Amino acid sequence: MAAAVRLPELPDRYNAAETFIDAHRGVRDSAVAIRCQGTGVTYGEVAANVDRSGNALRELGVGMEERVVVMCLDSPAFVYAFFGAIKIGAVPVPTNTLLVPHDLRYVLADSRAVAIVVSAPLLPKVLEIRKDLPRLRHVIVSGGDAPPEALSLEGLLAAASDELSPADTTPDDACFWLYSSGTTGFPKGAVHLQHDMIYCCETYGASVLATTERDRHFTVSPLFHAYGLGNGVFFPFRVGASTVYKPERATPDLVYGLITTERPTILFTAPTFYAALLAYPEQDFRYDLSSLRMCVSAGEALPKPLFESWRKRFGLEILDGIGATEMLHIFISNVSGRSRAGTSGTPVPGYRAKIMDDDGNDLGPGATGNLWVSGDSCAAYYWNKHQKSKAAFKGEWYVTGDKYHLDPDGYYTYEGRSDDMLKVSGQWVSPAEVEAALMEHPAVLECGVVGAKDKDELTKPRAFVILKNGRPPSPELAEELKEFVKGRITPYKYPRWIEFVDELPKTATGKIQRFKLREMKV
Repeated sequence: MAAAVRLPELPDRYNAAETFIDAHRGVRDSAVAIRCQGTGVTYGEVAANVDRSGNALRELGVGMEERVVVMCLDSPAFVYAFFGAIKIGAVPVPTNTLLVPHDLRYVLADSRAVAIVVSAPLLPKVLEIRKDLPRLRHVIVSGGDAPPEALSLEGLLAAASDELSPADTTPDDACFWLYSSGTTGFPKGAVHLQHDMIYCCETYGASVLATTERDRHFTVSPLFHAYGLGNGVFFPFRVGASTVYKPERATPDLVYGLITTERPTILFTAPTFYAALLAYPEQDFRYDLSSLRMCVSAGEALPKPLFESWRKRFGLEILDGIGATEMLHIFISNVSGRSRAGTSGTPVPGYRAKIMDDDGNDLGPGATGNLWVSGDSCAAYYWNKHQKSKAAFKGEWYVTGDKYHLDPDGYYTYEGRSDDMLKVSGQWVSPAEVEAALMEHPAVLECGVVGAKDKDELTKPRAFVILKNGRPPSPELAEELKEFVKGRITPYKYPRWIEFVDELPKTATGKIQRFKLREMKV
């Protein structure tokens, strides 16, 4: 376990925007806060636009504790909407930009959002479902023309005052929500409090990253994700560092190009993308990574071969760690100079971790069991999910749902999920959801989905499919099924492999035995 860390003494009345936005006023107004598509935005400009955003939302009637969904591509608009809502005491809900309309409808309805700020390319998803959302009063579009049924964020900012006092909130008031996929059923809204971001900054940010105002962060993982939100927003904004945003879809060429031109000092992404970067042909490599002092990985376990290949090629360790939406950021991590490849590292100062059996007994070093973690960035509860809150939050402890091994040196190694969920490219995937999508195809009789390792030892969905009579298996049908699933659910969830089989292993009651599917050789 790691020692406790004391927060900076927070006053009884506290708003997170004071720490991350207002603290820079008059101190570094001309310093660059954000670099995006070749343009710099200063801390002074960020502060003014956050205030304009808050004033605009208030003028639209958005009140204390009302939810504002933020579905923006990585851009300054995300920051304006996020902190503008926080500053007036409203509750922003950063939302996955890849959601299909059906899933977006659930988040908007469950959160009872009164407004959504959305990037222009994503607006059609919102307009398609707006008729189903009577509580959604305002659709605000950023980075493009607003149709008659929407408002322009840029227009609202231009008309609003750039002076705004923070709302009368406390350190324990709701600050923002993040939706977690969870283990089964619908996503869960994890309610984070006003003090959670600063706690992460004073723990992981200070002891692992050691970010200063001279640093420049670059997160490939998007801002709507808890990992990206820390990397690209609250860690750099805590100390007055700068951060690089890319609204475009990440490709190795784009990321290598931005590292070369923008000169970040810390790179954040997930193992899947580190594998893609390593796959770039060495003979064609023309980029410069010399600005990087640190590389960080989270979202899924980093395989040891990836760690070693990256260090051999670029001379840099990748600091792997584990975080959770519920804990807001990384709570177990490797640190510079003490990385142990293939492990998640040791508890970050300010967090405690333990390995428990299914009966709630502490197993101690040398054991494999359920990982529990404690730290003051933990979400207060899941919105409107009482039973799931009771199962996940045990006093000061959060039950992660991960199986871990603790070695005698205090290093934690990931052993898998306590349930059947898969983590793909840093995002949770429910096998049942993929199976349901496959079952909609007219050729599919039955199917089962499990995780399998690709050539980089990263987990991806693998589907075992029984076809209906008369439909012969073929490579063409396998590709058709993959594309079919992409069109039904969020695309990253599609099965990378389709295996045609004659039967699926089942229990006496007819449930698919996933462990047998994982063991099957095809």
